[in-house]
Amino acid sequence: MATNTGHVGYLPRGGAIFCTIPDILYLPELIFGGLVLSLVASTYILPYNPQAYVISVAIFCFLVTFFWLLVFACGSHHNKSSWASADVAYHGFAALLYFSASVLLAFITIFWEAAAGRDTLIYKLDVAAVVFAFLTTLLYVIHTVFSAIRWRSF
Repeated sequence: MATNTGHVGYLPRGGAIFCTIPDILYLPELIFGGLVLSLVASTYILPYNPQAYVISVAIFCFLVTFFWLLVFACGSHHNKSSWASADVAYHGFAALLYFSASVLLAFITIFWEAAAGRDTLIYKLDVAAVVFAFLTTLLYVIHTVFSAIRWRSF
C-alpha cells in the first residue's frame, strides 16, 4: 500500500529518496542552510557570540543532513525502524536548533539595527539571513512531521 510518504514500513534508498515527501526535503534543507551560513558569515554583528552560535548550528545541520542524505541514498540503513526513529529524532533536534538560532539572530538583528543604525546593505543581509533561517526551520519541522508519520507506519 502506498502513501504520500512512501510505502508503509519502507525506507527509500537510492534515487527513490527524491520521490518521497520527507526525503525530498533534504535538498531544500541543504540549500537554505547553506544560504543561512553564507549570509551570516558575510555580515558583521557585535557581539560575535550570536553569530558564532548561528554559524555553528548551520554547519552542524548542513554536515549531518548531508551525511543523512548519503546514508539514505547509498541504502546503508537496511530498512529498519531504528533508522526511521533516528530520522525523526535528528530532524526534530535540527528543527529545535535552527529555531533557537533563528530567534537569536532575529533578536540581535533588530536590537543592533535600532541601537547602532548600521549600513543598510549589512542590515538587508541580516534580514535575509533571518528569513532563510526561519524557512530552514520550517523545512526541518515539516521533515520531522512526515518522518514521524512514516515512523508510525513501521
